[in-house]
Amino acid sequence: MAFASSFRRALSSGSSILKSQLGSIRYNSTLTSPRLFVSGLSRLTTDEKLKEAFAPFGQLVYSKVITDRATGRSKGFGFVSYTSIEEAERAREGMNAKYLDGWVIFVDPAKSREARPPPPPPPPYPEQQPSEMGFRTNKTIGWSG
Repeated sequence: MAFASSFRRALSSGSSILKSQLGSIRYNSTLTSPRLFVSGLSRLTTDEKLKEAFAPFGQLVYSKVITDRATGRSKGFGFVSYTSIEEAERAREGMNAKYLDGWVIFVDPAKSREARPPPPPPPPYPEQQPSEMGFRTNKTIGWSG
């Protein structure tokens, strides 16, 4: 029992050290645009809560929590955009590795969306493919008496 309480005390006293280490690990690149990627969001975080949390750092252009189309629930990440890179830098410094709705969030520079390659063409119908012996089969639907 004494071990458990001392272990709990060590964890609670070192949590600020752990948070600062996590924050410094994730804070390694410079901003090139005023758009930020916010990860680690709670499922309960809404667009309004995200906007309220990031509003003190500058003028927000928009804030968006990405949601699942089928369920409407948060996917756990979102985007925040400011009018200038300096405001985005302040927000990144101020909100990285902080708690929002009970979860530790991480703020990183947003990457531009990569172009997706075109989808591959659908395979031909089975009746148009040659069989192992090289013959093409034509399946008739129904009975031809």
